[in-house]
Amino acid sequence: MKYYLLPLGCQMNQSDTERVRTVLNKMGFTSTDNEEEASILGIIACSVRQKGIDKVYSRILKWNDMKQSRNCITFVSGCLLPADRTRFLKLFDLVFTMNELPELPDMIRQYGTNIYTPMMTDKVDKDIIYITTTLSDRKHIINPSANMERFWEIQPDYNSSFDAFIPIQNGCNKFCTYCAVPYTRGREVSRHSEDIMKELKSLVENGYKSITLLGQNVNSYGLDKKGEEINFAELLRRIGKYGDSSGKDFWVYFTSPHPRDMSDEVIEVISQYRCLAKQIHLPIQSGDNAMLKRMNRNHSIDDYRHIINCIRTLIPEATIFTDIIVGFTGETEEEFENSRRAMEEFKYNMAYIAQYSVRPGAVASSWADDVPKEIKRKRYHILTDELMKHSLEYNKGMIGKTVRVLVSGEDRKKGYLTGHTEGKIVIRFYSEDKSLCGSIVNVKVTSATALSIEGELIVK
Repeated sequence: MKYYLLPLGCQMNQSDTERVRTVLNKMGFTSTDNEEEASILGIIACSVRQKGIDKVYSRILKWNDMKQSRNCITFVSGCLLPADRTRFLKLFDLVFTMNELPELPDMIRQYGTNIYTPMMTDKVDKDIIYITTTLSDRKHIINPSANMERFWEIQPDYNSSFDAFIPIQNGCNKFCTYCAVPYTRGREVSRHSEDIMKELKSLVENGYKSITLLGQNVNSYGLDKKGEEINFAELLRRIGKYGDSSGKDFWVYFTSPHPRDMSDEVIEVISQYRCLAKQIHLPIQSGDNAMLKRMNRNHSIDDYRHIINCIRTLIPEATIFTDIIVGFTGETEEEFENSRRAMEEFKYNMAYIAQYSVRPGAVASSWADDVPKEIKRKRYHILTDELMKHSLEYNKGMIGKTVRVLVSGEDRKKGYLTGHTEGKIVIRFYSEDKSLCGSIVNVKVTSATALSIEGELIVK
């Protein structure tokens, strides 16, 4: 029997999917990319934007049509708001959170291989799973794990043989007004540092070259333990020391941090160890203090500027990525102009620019979405142009330099391979040697665009 999984959204959901695969593999199922031949159909949902939830509704309607003619079980997990969870119980066979993943085999066994129709229900307790079948008029309740530890103990079925994610923290305590994540993932919970180091060492010993530490607020790692666990800077220091002693060549990244918890110590540690990648993703969201307050970001633009200046001073070679929103509730021309000035000042290598859309469940969902779509679109293009200007300038400055590149696969251009530098600048170079995939090579940069660079492979 086969299963089909559809992960939506961020890297955390991609990582969660790797553990879902492990659970299903151990049950004897095999993965397929063809949903038409799957007996288990699952979605790892994303609630960051309404568009992601709309995709879930679209797919389950298709799957329920398929169930009219064949046996299959459907489930949804990932980031789900309580209201969406209630609605999904009317459409999916199983609805569960990731800390309940160890119970999935028992849930599936209750269904067997027959076709079942979920029972209609109006209320959902956020702390339990409701499984409904045509064989019973009652709900079957499975008590979930009390914490994330059992979930993290599941060995992932990694997507790649050289690039991996390690979740180190789950949940969010920040409650930004535009965001629903605290209501879908819960409060911040940190994984034990010994478990993190064990997984990282295993990956390195098995030849992995790129490892990304994941968390909704990754640099708040350890704060929930109240002294019982190390902080994020110390975790990075231990990883750095291991990297120095291992004799292995690999890069460690992390995402996503919050400026409020980005300490000078973290930046100092990154500057000291070779394996800690000199690439930092630091979301700004807005360059205006009034807007940051409206977003409940709990820092000022001067606080953010201090972090950027610290990075530029201690790690001058670092590339910096960001997230920024245009058209949030009440954004004036002056507030937007401050965001544009911030883009100009901080000269990002990459920015994920979002046109604000209301997310039901977030605090701001009750506020007026009062910036017209055409204004949002215009502001999006203005910031994109600002980004392209600075990224092109940076990339052109790399011409003539030799950079280390992690080769990820074949490029769309025939005869070329593609990959990224330590700073996550996309690069392609001529080579038909596919065995280079998953290795770090030296490439001399010969040309550049705003989005990527091109070079010549240096053969030793």
